[in-house]
Amino acid sequence: METRWLEDFLVLADTGSFTRSAELRHLTQPAFSRRIRALESWLGADLIDRTTYPTKLTAAGKLLREQAVPLLAQLNTARTTLRGLQPLPQGTLEFAVPHTLSFSYFPKWLTGVEAGFGQLSCRLQASNVHDAVLSFVEGGSDLLMCYHHPKQPVELQDARYGGLRLGVERLRPYSIAAGGEPAYPLPGRAEAPLPFLGYASNAYFRLMSDLLLVGGPEPAHLSLRYETDMAEGLKQMTLAGHGLAFLPESSVAAERASGLLTEAGGEAWSVEMEVRLYCDHRRGRAALEDLWEYLAARYPAV
Repeated sequence: METRWLEDFLVLADTGSFTRSAELRHLTQPAFSRRIRALESWLGADLIDRTTYPTKLTAAGKLLREQAVPLLAQLNTARTTLRGLQPLPQGTLEFAVPHTLSFSYFPKWLTGVEAGFGQLSCRLQASNVHDAVLSFVEGGSDLLMCYHHPKQPVELQDARYGGLRLGVERLRPYSIAAGGEPAYPLPGRAEAPLPFLGYASNAYFRLMSDLLLVGGPEPAHLSLRYETDMAEGLKQMTLAGHGLAFLPESSVAAERASGLLTEAGGEAWSVEMEVRLYCDHRRGRAALEDLWEYLAARYPAV
């Protein structure tokens, strides 16, 4: 039996869709179905009720769903120990967080939480938005911090997940300053397109910046010069004067204050996203529930 079969099964249990689950696991649907069949064959029990639609779990499937999460956690702990690393201290909380939030938002947020709640022992899993959400729903972390926008939502409506709104983040265009003005102001000119630093196709901010460019107050005249999936990489390219980029406010606060970067467009060229925190109550950990009780009294629920 392969642990990825259990991970596949947990995704299917969460989505209720073979098609959607195959997409999330980056597999074709036939390949995904074969892995679920292989897990059922190894267990000697049907996990999926294939006589109904939409997809439902059998009694055996429901039982495995309850046991698979702690089982995978124990396997990961064992693997860490066998690699010669010290296991995490008792009560350590694991956060799945996109790269950008891990650089800028999370450290300041954690400082504020610890000022009222007390010191926390944390492990941060930084990745792209998709992988952070996937790690969370597969039981790989206690908490998920992520962005949310109505046109690119993170939907975690299952009763075992709790959600809180921590605040908002704005994505705006930024450029180096030249005489107090942006060197590359939007919208640019058709005869002289602005050098544009963009996000790779798999990045969450690619979708957000595309929304801005499509729905902007007027057509933007841009010439794509560079792509990456990380906002921090685009910030460094922007600071070096290579063009303009859409960056989250929290990541450029110091550069704006020092005058190194300035906004390259007005409010109409910005988009607001919620910063949300989700809790996986099925983990059943006292440290997690204590923290969540503290946070739920201070932030509005999703």
